[in-house]
Amino acid sequence: MTTTVPVADVASNTVTLGATTYTVQPLEVDHFTILQAGVPVGRILYTFGAANGIPEGEAISEEALTAIAEVWFAATES
Repeated sequence: MTTTVPVADVASNTVTLGATTYTVQPLEVDHFTILQAGVPVGRILYTFGAANGIPEGEAISEEALTAIAEVWFAATES
């Protein structure tokens, strides 16, 4: 379980989780790539009313990406 709450900074397109800052790069509406130090580590998307995180490899867990997704979409909700 993720114990650290991620913090979104929409102005700089970043989310900080613990001591790590991830860059949020848009792909299309409600679909984003999450980068750690310029390297893609996963994707977040908003579908059917839910935020989802999909890891690409072992650098970050699905749970952490989903927490990032929830915070990002809440911060950018219009």
